[in-house]
Amino acid sequence: MNVLSCRGHELPIGDRTIIMGILNVTPDSFSDGGSYTQVEDAIRKARQMVAEGVDIIDIGGESTRPGAAIVTVDEELQRVIPVVEAIRREISIPISIDTYKAEVARQALESGAHIINDVWGGQADADMAAVVAQYDCPFIITHNRISSEYVEFLPEVIADLRQYTDQAIQAGIKPEHIILDPGIGFAKSYEQNLYLMNNLRPIADMGYPVLLGTSRKSVIGLTLGLPPEERLEGTAATVVLGIAQGCGIVRVHDIQAIKRLAVMTDAMLRSKL
Repeated sequence: MNVLSCRGHELPIGDRTIIMGILNVTPDSFSDGGSYTQVEDAIRKARQMVAEGVDIIDIGGESTRPGAAIVTVDEELQRVIPVVEAIRREISIPISIDTYKAEVARQALESGAHIINDVWGGQADADMAAVVAQYDCPFIITHNRISSEYVEFLPEVIADLRQYTDQAIQAGIKPEHIILDPGIGFAKSYEQNLYLMNNLRPIADMGYPVLLGTSRKSVIGLTLGLPPEERLEGTAATVVLGIAQGCGIVRVHDIQAIKRLAVMTDAMLRSKL
């Protein structure tokens, strides 16, 4: 078992699956946009997450769905910072910030956040890695790129992640603070997403904890022909397959159901006679 140090909190990586709960404080996220834009609503949701067994709360102030409007730094800060401050006052578990903007990361960390979750893996803002290094916090590096054109898909995904990771370490981020996200739904076709879901082990074998973020995503919707709010079973299938291939953290909307599923999956995978 490894321990992920989160600015005063410690999470056991490898001992059990870590549950990251999604808290979008956006008006336009694909699944829960508009539900938690008020601080009081966000706090209520955070308390519910804790009661259901969440390990990390991931707060996002800009939707990453395809075609979503770009949000300015000031607007993202106005959405995120009051929620971070309020949750930090009431709840004692790690807070992650889903942002690719270095200034949002910096102010969120100043306000008490513990982890930065960057869907561009540090590639969208040249200052991001330096901010993460300065605050000595975990950094989630997601596989993403401008184009979904690949010559050799899986080797290129791994090569990209290795490049992003090397850049982060060169900027001063500690290797033990790096978490990899294979980027399901980012710069990948439907077929590529399905293929990657069945080939996560090479990413887990890179030597860093792996976070899997598949909750309610379009690959599930396209497969099942269902809207976001009806994709729990599809999400569950991806989570089980991910845990079986070495993913140690799962980022989800449905905490209670996925927590139970993860506990059962962990018990089977770790069983010994």
